[in-house]
Amino acid sequence: MTNLSVNINKIATLRNSRGENNPSVTDWASAIENFGAKGITVHPRPDERHIRRSDVFALRPVLRTEFNIEGYPSHEFMDLVLKTRPTQVTLVPDAPSALTSNHGWDVEANMEFLTSVVDTLKEAGIRSSIFVDPDPAVIAAAARTGADRVELYTKPYADAFDDDPEAAVAPFVEAAAAARRLGLGVNAGHDLSLRNLPFFHQKIPFLSEVSIGHALICDALIYGMEQTVRKYLDCLK
Repeated sequence: MTNLSVNINKIATLRNSRGENNPSVTDWASAIENFGAKGITVHPRPDERHIRRSDVFALRPVLRTEFNIEGYPSHEFMDLVLKTRPTQVTLVPDAPSALTSNHGWDVEANMEFLTSVVDTLKEAGIRSSIFVDPDPAVIAAAARTGADRVELYTKPYADAFDDDPEAAVAPFVEAAAAARRLGLGVNAGHDLSLRNLPFFHQKIPFLSEVSIGHALICDALIYGMEQTVRKYLDCLK
């Protein structure tokens, strides 16, 4: 079964709007695990507009499932992950000012840099995943860095899904198959939802993990968090 990792950035955004500790990211992370999620994802950004560095340290001893930390591998970010030792680090090419992730790495152009980062993570016993667009050539380059996995950037799939699901998913099926042939695990994330996730998973049943935050938290306003997590788990059966 494909693991569901819940991105809790939006819970931190809500907390930060009042400057207190309600809702608590650690309490909700534990609850989400209890509801059946197999992982928790955070994306600490330099301005700490949602998840803070202190949250990462607070979450580490609390979590019982996989801990995935996303981010651009700056010196500060690498210091954070090497101190907290999550299960997985997902490397994203976001500029500090980016509102959200909006493209994958140009791996070939950043080969030396990414290989060095992957080597550092490997030495620390941390699984590495590189955030990529669904391009077999980029995925082949990612394999040469020594990374363990790639995460497919799925917003283009989500944007095209309503018009033509088969056409929307086709590049991702090809990319996932290329990754699998190269021995890479395949993760996916960005704008996956209850509406489009079942079809995506049907077409790529060997996904290792999907990371979902915004849509899941929005759905929780309607269904409640426990039922929402269960609905997403049902999409992955």
